[in-house]
Amino acid sequence: MIKGVPGLGNVVELAEVVRSGFVESRHFGLAVALDPDGKALYAAGDVDAVVLPRSTAKPLQAVGCIVAGADLVGEEAAIGAGSHTGEDRHVAVVDRLLASAGLDRNALRCPPDRPEDEPTRFRLIAEGIEPSPVRMNCSGKHAAMLLATVARGNDPAAYLDPQSPVQRTITAEIERLTQSSTGVLTVDGCGTPLLGMPLSGLALAFGRLATAPPGTPEGRVAAAMRQYPEFVGGNGHQNTEVMRLLPGVIAKGGAEGVIAMATPDGHAVAVKVIDGNPRATTALALTLLAKCGVDISPAAALLALPVLGGGQPVGEIQPTL
Repeated sequence: MIKGVPGLGNVVELAEVVRSGFVESRHFGLAVALDPDGKALYAAGDVDAVVLPRSTAKPLQAVGCIVAGADLVGEEAAIGAGSHTGEDRHVAVVDRLLASAGLDRNALRCPPDRPEDEPTRFRLIAEGIEPSPVRMNCSGKHAAMLLATVARGNDPAAYLDPQSPVQRTITAEIERLTQSSTGVLTVDGCGTPLLGMPLSGLALAFGRLATAPPGTPEGRVAAAMRQYPEFVGGNGHQNTEVMRLLPGVIAKGGAEGVIAMATPDGHAVAVKVIDGNPRATTALALTLLAKCGVDISPAAALLALPVLGGGQPVGEIQPTL
């Protein structure tokens, strides 16, 4: 355990990087697993410490968009809750969301980017197509916020203003779902308002999403993530693979080493790696689900994190929870 990390309190070792039998690096952070009643089954470090959830908050923000007036269902709800990889099918859904709000791509205020999906990225480069906001992984969330803003009759040019009606609704919904109000408000990498929350509150919110009744805003988001995991991530994306391999589980990672997952019965887990490296987060979250008694064997391949030497495995990254 490392004591007194500024802003995070006590943190513990979560994983080690082993190369040819030698521990080369260690990842420290916070991890929590909750039962369906929201009680801690496992806690590593100060799990009530406030973290910035980054894109792990997207499903919660999507709930806020629905409450604010965006009619998100199916693929549109999934991409609003996701970090897509910029494939053409993703762009088509974002364009559809914008069109339903009477807008086009010029309304997006996320930074221009190239697709994370390698075949798509290489194809666009070969075609001489420059980075664009619609290919950025957060464009679905931005389109959902724009749709909610238009539905409320507000100025879409101000959709990122944290004091706008839609952003205030999103904040209120996140505080309701996490059962916390931290007063920590900053700006995410894509430009949207970002609310700090306890790691335990993040897990709690995912548990509430996973067990929400059908038709409720939370239930609509969870159902969309389960039915269309390819719009939460994309080809080869680990969030997508977790949901494909473990039907019923919802999973969403974010930048700077954050991830949360929850099962249909309400077991929920969350992780924050303090060095910000996400390479072990999926394996850590799955390990936590296993501690809850969840059968993760269908996703066993996602636990294999080889360390390479000369292109060949010479070790692995091992959760130490």
